[in-house]
Amino acid sequence: MILDANTIPNQACLRPDVCVVGGGAAGIALALSLTGQGLQVLLLEAGLEAGHAPTQSLYDGEVANERLHSPPDKYRQRRMGGSTTTWGGRCMPFDAIDFEARSQVPGSGWPISLQDLLPFYPQANALAEAGRFSYEASQALGEAAPPMIRGFDSPLVRTNGLERFSCPTDFGRRYARRLRVAPDIQVLLGANCTAIRLQPDGRAVRELQVATLAGRRFSVAARATVLATGGLETARLMLASRDVAPSGIGNEHDVVGRYYMCHIAGNVGTLVVDGAPQNVRHGYEVTPEGIYCRRRLAIVASEQRRRGLANAVARLHFPRITDPRHRNGVLSGLFLSRNLISYEYGKRLHDGNPPTAGLYARHLFNVMTDPVDTTAFLAHWVARRTLAQRKFPSVILRNRTNRFSLEMHGEQVPRPDSRVTLGSRVDALGMPQLRIDWRYSAGDIESIRRTLDVLVQEFERSGVARLAYDGETLEEDLMRFGAYGGHHIGTTRMGTDPRSSVVDANCRVHSVRDLFVAGSAVFPTSSQANPTLTLIALSLRLGRHLARQLAPARAAQVEGVTA
Repeated sequence: MILDANTIPNQACLRPDVCVVGGGAAGIALALSLTGQGLQVLLLEAGLEAGHAPTQSLYDGEVANERLHSPPDKYRQRRMGGSTTTWGGRCMPFDAIDFEARSQVPGSGWPISLQDLLPFYPQANALAEAGRFSYEASQALGEAAPPMIRGFDSPLVRTNGLERFSCPTDFGRRYARRLRVAPDIQVLLGANCTAIRLQPDGRAVRELQVATLAGRRFSVAARATVLATGGLETARLMLASRDVAPSGIGNEHDVVGRYYMCHIAGNVGTLVVDGAPQNVRHGYEVTPEGIYCRRRLAIVASEQRRRGLANAVARLHFPRITDPRHRNGVLSGLFLSRNLISYEYGKRLHDGNPPTAGLYARHLFNVMTDPVDTTAFLAHWVARRTLAQRKFPSVILRNRTNRFSLEMHGEQVPRPDSRVTLGSRVDALGMPQLRIDWRYSAGDIESIRRTLDVLVQEFERSGVARLAYDGETLEEDLMRFGAYGGHHIGTTRMGTDPRSSVVDANCRVHSVRDLFVAGSAVFPTSSQANPTLTLIALSLRLGRHLARQLAPARAAQVEGVTA
């Protein structure tokens, strides 16, 4: 059932088997995985089913450098479904190399491998509504599918990998009915967890303190507690809970909030492909089950190891939207309407400089002189995006000239001084606000540079394309908009050593036997991939662990084995 937290009596103490804090993709996936296991599950969601400004303002905070990182109330959504209410839907599993300890990525190495997550990826794909778990073009699109770039064949560069796209699925809306009818799940909306209170010895959770904006106060004492509040809020809650652990829960070695990662991303260079435009598959393709997919360029794992590269992918893209010299009416139309687009995507239609009247005029001229493509694009967008249940993922322009920029999306090397801490101000519920100091490394830029050098070399060797980029402006091109999107990763990282990590291989906080973390906060490294699919898979794995731990007989029966 789904209830308003204000219906809970003041000072009541709820006693579920599992309390999940946070109703985004991680929390909802975890709660659904526990239904039917003989456990009572309580899901605390701070927001409501729709956006609510006073609730959203609880995410207010400060950043060390707003040019590098957006304010903390942006990107994140404090409502049922979390940030899946605004995400773009891109789904991609991590690669096997992402889990390895790599000399070129200091601080890398997971205590689990890709093989440990593979059993959970198909269900994660299903929950995300991204079709079957198949990420090779030859498998997903069929052996007869044309290559990404006809005539390009390289032993160092993969072109057969795919990204899949969700509807994009709003987890709160999509799974509301399942949560309502589940007899063993109770969801409380408007329930803000303001503190984790430990037992006097600090080894177990005594209770969670919960508050509503209307002034209701109650507590939760569960057999197991899972924090699924995202990479920023999880660190905030653990750092702010200081009554028994003075430095914050799990923070005995000053690791909570550190190693904060996003992704290194931006449009760079110019790729010119010889031959007819139909020789290049740069847009979205549709699988037999109706899922939008897109190809990418990636350096093979063996070459990453040999050259000391962090993981990265490249997508074929159009020129910079903000520059009217592209003379494209569609791109100029997007620039002119950027203030009507959500913050997450509209931000990248601003280049950091105030637009002038002359700039507006040049973009308007592009729209007026390119009426056919602009009108066709608008019709396509309304039919395939605005009105469609499964939405066309993003803007793709007709390929007329075989000239592209590369949209790079790269792994960020974890660094301990890239971190979130508690600020000096408090929110309406008395919790300290966050201060975010996101930092990248020169090595992040250098790894992208050397990745591009491999692509330059291999395109030249193929004889079918030429790639050029400006090394002098590479850092500016990649950092023009700072940290990429809502990928909040690594603040409660997973590992075997409590001195350098916060949770173990089962996502349990090292120092607290019944406290767990779900979501990308536990990722030790960021990979080249968006985190959503992997954080769902990891949440499903955690659900199996909790079911086995708390209801072993029932879990064994559900899995079809003898207890």
